Amino acid sequence: MPVGLLGKKLGMTRVYDAQGVVRPVTVVLAGPNRVLQVKSQAGKDGYNAVQLGFDDQKEHRLTKPLLGHFKKHNGAPVKRVREFRNFSKEVKPGDVVGVDLFAPGDFVDAIGVTKGRGFEGVVKRHGFRGGDATHGAKGWHRRSGAIGQRLFPGTVQRGLKMPGHMGQVRRTTQNLEVVQVREAENLLLISGAIPGAEGDYVVIRESKKRPKGWKPPESLAPMKRKGAETRKAEPKK
Repeated sequence: MPVGLLGKKLGMTRVYDAQGVVRPVTVVLAGPNRVLQVKSQAGKDGYNAVQLGFDDQKEHRLTKPLLGHFKKHNGAPVKRVREFRNFSKEVKPGDVVGVDLFAPGDFVDAIGVTKGRGFEGVVKRHGFRGGDATHGAKGWHRRSGAIGQRLFPGTVQRGLKMPGHMGQVRRTTQNLEVVQVREAENLLLISGAIPGAEGDYVVIRESKKRPKGWKPPESLAPMKRKGAETRKAEPKK
């Protein structure tokens, strides 16, 4: 993980890119991040990592172990702490890193917790078809059907899709393009949607599967009618 930041999802909007195309973006407050601890392979930790903190917190809201950790490394109390391995930028405890780690055109992965939907049935949770609406079907319109196996083995298989709690799980959205970087406001404008609700904490890291030699797709270029340059006007009959 070369570089990464902790941030907070502020919501979605749309902006125009250099070609004048409307781009839906997610606005992320991704800074400032304070360096709390730097681990090295040569030290007692045995691996290279940088520990970042984001969003100030009052001391009376933290546990004593966390307060002791912050005092040990001369860091102010924060709400979120995240460790990034093999951080490519040279930093030391007390430094501040911000959105300038990224530039427009970079690709990132966004990690967050999806919105909680509560208890949902199989139609909404798993996309089941449900029962028939006519032909004598009564009370079976949104049910899953039989879940057992008759006499043998007579049990419900493990992992069977059933009603239950939907959402509120950790998810990663990969290969999202950074459209704008606003250093004065510590904002990243990232193309597309990222997991989580407004105000949720997210992790923005450099993409792990970004293709080499990437070029903007034709859809982002000014729209031209296919063959418009070579086609000649035909004389009217």
